[in-house]
Amino acid sequence: MAKRKCILYNKDSYNNREEGDFMTITNPYILAAIGTGFTFLMTALGAATIFLIRKEMKQGMQSAFLGFAAGVMIAASVWSLLIPSMEQAKELGMPEWLPAGGGFVLGGLFLLALDKALPHLHPGSDEPEGPKSSLKRTTMLVFAVTLHNIPEGMAVGLSFALSTSAGASTTLAAAVALAIGIGLQNFPEGAAISLPLYKEGCSRAKAFLYGALSGIVEPIAGIATVAIVGGATIAMPWLLSFAAGAMIYVVVEELIPEANLDAHSHAGTYGVMIGFLIMMIMDVALG
Repeated sequence: MAKRKCILYNKDSYNNREEGDFMTITNPYILAAIGTGFTFLMTALGAATIFLIRKEMKQGMQSAFLGFAAGVMIAASVWSLLIPSMEQAKELGMPEWLPAGGGFVLGGLFLLALDKALPHLHPGSDEPEGPKSSLKRTTMLVFAVTLHNIPEGMAVGLSFALSTSAGASTTLAAAVALAIGIGLQNFPEGAAISLPLYKEGCSRAKAFLYGALSGIVEPIAGIATVAIVGGATIAMPWLLSFAAGAMIYVVVEELIPEANLDAHSHAGTYGVMIGFLIMMIMDVALG
């Protein structure tokens, strides 16, 4: 029996669906747009808190939110990206460790290159990172959050696209769980960019706009990644682990250190544990 190939979109199976399945969306681009559109909306809702919060976010709460984001991203990297990467590699007859390990390293190197090439400023920091630039501090603050959102958009877009594959190891429910998890941690991220922008002198409306737009890269990255893998199924395991490597880079390089700025608080640690637990349960229960 010939080995079954994993494809993102099977036109014949789509045309021959049973009548009861007519409400099922099988187009990977539409699904990726819906999933990443939700995560973008959550970023915008978080940025909208600038109209409600009158004071700067307390360090303990900020640490908890950052830790929660880190926990979600770690769990998502393992259950939603690396494990499906190995399963897809096995389906395609490749050594399971090769795309999982190779893509993981490439994803980390990609974020490292962006970190070095793009001037950016992390909230709460006085010294910008990357090459010297004459850009405004507000612009570099937006760039910092935008770097985080690239791998998140890739992860959500790939998961929704993978759920449409024949014999896919990732179900639509698991892809939805990933989008919910990323969306939950995007909410405080939106606030974490709009509040510092307001503190830097932006009006509330401008701070909200910049905070919301920092998440627009997620739909762009998600749909672009689906377009790339659509014509090259063999690249799917590599791209899944690539997104995992990029997400882990963000967690270790930025989120966990920033979540532990207050040396006398365990809020960041609690946030990591809770975020990891919630994402793991959603992925395992729905996957």
